[in-house]
Amino acid sequence: MGVVLDTSALVTAERRGHSVPEILSQFRTTWGETEIVLSVVTIAELAHGIERAKLATHRQLREVFLEELLATLAVYPITTEIARRAGSISGQSAERGISMPFEDLLIGTTALHLGFEVATENLRHFRMIPNLVVKQV
Repeated sequence: MGVVLDTSALVTAERRGHSVPEILSQFRTTWGETEIVLSVVTIAELAHGIERAKLATHRQLREVFLEELLATLAVYPITTEIARRAGSISGQSAERGISMPFEDLLIGTTALHLGFEVATENLRHFRMIPNLVVKQV
């Protein structure tokens, strides 16, 4: 089994000044030798954060951080199967009056598709996804 890292876990670690190797070392110390991967959605969210940086130095640091992640971790795309599953879960949840951010739903359904867990600081959103195992960072 592996772990899909949610954007929230990475942003918090990056803001604390941790490098990608430090972050991965900390996660492996906590969870053991498990495969750690990203959803392509996290790449989009991190790229968004780069553009929103107010200072050029922060923008550069975030860009380097993203490039390190891309060089280190596998990134999984949103496939047709993942998209259909996300749409199905979203529709079923909406019928019950439950709304969740679609980005988190895509990250979560990527984890489900892979048979992985999600590691996040945002437990509330991910716990709304049926059958998803969520680890708190």
